[in-house]
Amino acid sequence: MTVLSSVRRVTLRPRRRLTPALLFLAPSFIILGIFVLWPILASLWYSLHDWTIGAKEQPWVGLANYVELLNDSRFWGAFIHSVVITVFSVAGIILLGLALALALANDGVGNRIIRSAFFFPTVVALTSIGLVWRFLLDPDLGLVGAITRSLGLGNIGLLQSPQLALPTIIFVNIWRNAGFVMIILIAGLKGIPEDRYEAARLDGAGPWKLFRYITLPALRPTMLFGTLIMTIQSFQIFDLVYVMTGSGPLFATDTLVTMLFREGFVNFRTGYAAAISWSLFVVIVIISALQLRFFRYNDVD
Repeated sequence: MTVLSSVRRVTLRPRRRLTPALLFLAPSFIILGIFVLWPILASLWYSLHDWTIGAKEQPWVGLANYVELLNDSRFWGAFIHSVVITVFSVAGIILLGLALALALANDGVGNRIIRSAFFFPTVVALTSIGLVWRFLLDPDLGLVGAITRSLGLGNIGLLQSPQLALPTIIFVNIWRNAGFVMIILIAGLKGIPEDRYEAARLDGAGPWKLFRYITLPALRPTMLFGTLIMTIQSFQIFDLVYVMTGSGPLFATDTLVTMLFREGFVNFRTGYAAAISWSLFVVIVIISALQLRFFRYNDVD
């Protein structure tokens, strides 16, 4: 009997400890269920219907919305623009952030001020940044237009040109996010033990070999994190495009998210917009999985 009672006490203790934890977590689970899980499932349900805001009937169409996406040239144009923005933005952000981190890693007063200047755009709302750059790039009133006129180049409408609008969006996106990657890479640099560099210097390693064989491998986890975050952010870019160009000119800067907004909140085609959102979700998951696969690291690296 004593053995059985001791076994019962041992088996009941985890349950008694688990119950208060679940009670404390219950409010968070309820909030996540209502505001996260339910909207996700609802959007999937909408994507399988010809769901239109204000309509009396929302007929079931199955995968018809997804089939329409595959045959929609606007969707493929927006998809290509999103890929172009993501590829060039992430490459530029990581490279510029790494260069800034290497240059500003020391904790001098001057370096701290310069770091703050580069990091400041990260904490500013994208809408505000878009409005400022739209004014700066205005060919008649903006600073850039004044500079081009003083150089005899005339008024150059970067945001009004179908060829230059998308590269301009990419440039502003890189300018805005490079400071964030710089900060996390500086944190990664400070986590590298100094004795590794000392041992390599004793073996005759120069600056390039130190960077190639010590700094880069040690920064791989941090760079992977920055790449994943910037990839997701760039694929979901909306504020800059909406404020600076409104998907124009001639849909030259249209992205998946701006198309989603237009179909859902302008044309009121909620089902079609939900299909776009799930397509975007699948693309982000696939790309993130590929990044984790090809940029994975081991502790022995």
